[in-house]
Amino acid sequence: METMNAIRIHRNGGAEEMQWEQIPKPVPGHGHALVRHTAIGVNFSDINVRRGGFYASILSGSDQPFPLVLGNEAAGVVEAVGEGVSDVAPGDRVAYAGMHGQFFEQSGAYCEYRAVPQDRLVHIPDAVSDEQAAAMLLKGSTASLIVNRLATPGPGDTVLVHAAASGVGSLLCQWAHYLGATVIGTAGSTEKADIGRQNGCSHVVLYNDVDFSEAVRDLVPEGINIVYDGVGAATFEKSVGLMAPFGKLVNYGNASGPVAPLNIQTLAMRSLSVSRAGVTGHIGDAGALRRTASELFGLLAEGALVPRIDSRFALRDAVQAHQLAETARAAGSILLLP
Repeated sequence: METMNAIRIHRNGGAEEMQWEQIPKPVPGHGHALVRHTAIGVNFSDINVRRGGFYASILSGSDQPFPLVLGNEAAGVVEAVGEGVSDVAPGDRVAYAGMHGQFFEQSGAYCEYRAVPQDRLVHIPDAVSDEQAAAMLLKGSTASLIVNRLATPGPGDTVLVHAAASGVGSLLCQWAHYLGATVIGTAGSTEKADIGRQNGCSHVVLYNDVDFSEAVRDLVPEGINIVYDGVGAATFEKSVGLMAPFGKLVNYGNASGPVAPLNIQTLAMRSLSVSRAGVTGHIGDAGALRRTASELFGLLAEGALVPRIDSRFALRDAVQAHQLAETARAAGSILLLP
């Protein structure tokens, strides 16, 4: 039996629970393609799955199956195909983000090879590198859901983007700026503030130095039209208080912890709308995934979206990659390279 290297966890916990192990190399079955990974995207959802708790409470079934290979996003090259595969062929450059169902339920990307259903694969255009595809497909799909379905910005809108130098935050800043909105970002350092301005922010508030809500209110006393919040507990409640009448607040992440239960009556005085983004439905079938990928790759080719890659780690060094992500020092995407 052929083997491959992978990162697995045998229980929930800290980054040190990730182990570099040899496991059987998969054989593609009916409808599957064997993908040799060239770049693997690290997402905060991987950290949440590793920790347990947050996703464990909403996973279908009673327990996570251990040992578990983490990861939901990667790019690579098709090495072989199983019976019934017509969408891809050996030698094709492909990427994927999530499997069927909730994306965090069927992880398995932190490895050298993976058998992937053909309907979860998208072709990578020649103008897009494998690293760019792995850095933006899932994060870009989240941004696409938010911008196209939940809160579309335009000229005359003021948009507040928390963590403006993060993977998704960077894309949201760029996208809102591209659509003509005025973008205000929050960041944790002067270096990240510079990146926020490169992403299209007119102003960047350093939340470690000042109360971001007071600083934003001084900049936009009439209120914010749209808030994109990937931070969660530390930012959500204060952001509600910054909204203009009929404003929209989208939460899409929990970097500081899950948002506390919301009293809907707090929205009434300004007729506010609040939503929680879950990317699975936006890219839940092959057609939706490929349309979204085409949109993202087109915007990349146009120069409207530029995925920022902060760090690259060897796959075997996934522990260090997660530790960096948990410090919030990274500005952009983190990649694992097999």
